[in-house]
Amino acid sequence: MAAFLTKNAPGLRTSPVKRGYWVAKNILGDQIPPPPPVVPELPADEAKMDLPLRQMLERHRANPSCAACHARFDSFGLAFETFDPVGRSRTSDLGGRAVDARATFPGGIEGEGLQGIRQFIREHREANFVRGFSSKLLAYALGRSLALSDDLLIEEMGRKLAGNGYRFETVIDSIVTSRQFLNKR
Repeated sequence: MAAFLTKNAPGLRTSPVKRGYWVAKNILGDQIPPPPPVVPELPADEAKMDLPLRQMLERHRANPSCAACHARFDSFGLAFETFDPVGRSRTSDLGGRAVDARATFPGGIEGEGLQGIRQFIREHREANFVRGFSSKLLAYALGRSLALSDDLLIEEMGRKLAGNGYRFETVIDSIVTSRQFLNKR
């Protein structure tokens, strides 16, 4: 969605860091600590950068204190590089350099673009995706934050989804027939 891509881009360039962090946090449910207070800023305009954004990020990840966290999410953002700062499809960045959407996801898994992210999640992080999706939909349906007592329902939803070919109606049925939904105020 263009809104996600635009929200996670600082104006005249993309931000693989912000886009990747959003995927890791909101889609996969990863808990990543906030960045240290003195993180150097990248230039705000892609057209004025000396190097492609990918190479600038590689230089930043050379710092061992940064590399550990960035290894968890940068690859997701780099896979979105075929989309410009407002979400339009592109083959070159604003500086005229060809974009590269290849990524090495956590665990050394190679992929490219949105299809690469989908395949990685399907093959390696499906349980995290299903849990995150079920949790967010349940919280929305209940109109409240989730509690520890909701964990059993979320696990049950995941089992039902897996047993029913991951059909969306399975999640809805699980929610509307749950004790939590039927007894909400």
